[in-house]
Amino acid sequence: MSTLRYGYGTNGFAGHRLPEAIGVIADLGYHGVALTLDHHHLDPFAPGLARRVAEVADQLRDRHLGVVVETGARYLLDPWRKHAPTLLHDDRKSRLDFLRRAVAVAADLGAEAVSFWAGVRPAEVDPVTAWRRLVDGCAEITEVAAALGVLIGFEPEPGMFVEDLAGWHRLRDELGAPPGFGLTLDIGHCRCLEPEPVPDCVAAAAPHLVNVQIDDMRRGVHEHLEFGTGEIDFPPVLRALIDGGYRGLVAVELPRHSHAAPTVARESLAYLRAAEREGQEVHP
Repeated sequence: MSTLRYGYGTNGFAGHRLPEAIGVIADLGYHGVALTLDHHHLDPFAPGLARRVAEVADQLRDRHLGVVVETGARYLLDPWRKHAPTLLHDDRKSRLDFLRRAVAVAADLGAEAVSFWAGVRPAEVDPVTAWRRLVDGCAEITEVAAALGVLIGFEPEPGMFVEDLAGWHRLRDELGAPPGFGLTLDIGHCRCLEPEPVPDCVAAAAPHLVNVQIDDMRRGVHEHLEFGTGEIDFPPVLRALIDGGYRGLVAVELPRHSHAAPTVARESLAYLRAAEREGQEVHP
């Protein structure tokens, strides 16, 4: 029997309407969804947001699904610039507005966390200014979230201004280690760039985890791969999550696999369940 709670990211169901994506994810046996707010999936800027959020909340409740809110939509804020503006840009106000909206949506959904990242430092913004903007923005959103009882999961992302666990710790310390500022850990990223073995990264991160994304990956290449096609040995990784006491969602993060979403989601869940069983048999 599975100990971990597996979810699937809606960014891997870009060809589906959101209610249908949630239905497929539930029917496959997942425990939750990682919901990326986007043009086609609960657009936070479209009319009737309160009604649409209530409908999604009802569906999630009826299907007994947990949810985390993800904010990594590529062109939601600017049709010309992927992921822009970020908290680091001169025109960062729209990013702050989006994150405030995401927190409000998360509160209404009863989400387990809201996840976001730093973004890539613009060439015209010096590192000192970028760091100050990031700290100020994180402080503001964490305060907004705390008032609504929502946890923040900040994600280190390869190639971004905060790309690794060391950067996350530095940011958390700069913020004064607020209790609502947690960590979103992408398992693939650990293999991509962290210096320690992936299970050791998970064990070290466990006290801070509020959200976990999972995918396969290769060293030095930031490409989300289906399980078994990269370099990660998953049984000890899943065992490390269990041993670390993590109880949140472990959501499959395959944003470039929407062309075969139901098949990939089915195969991913079977792979993870088998890997978890193997990890428990080796280390009962």
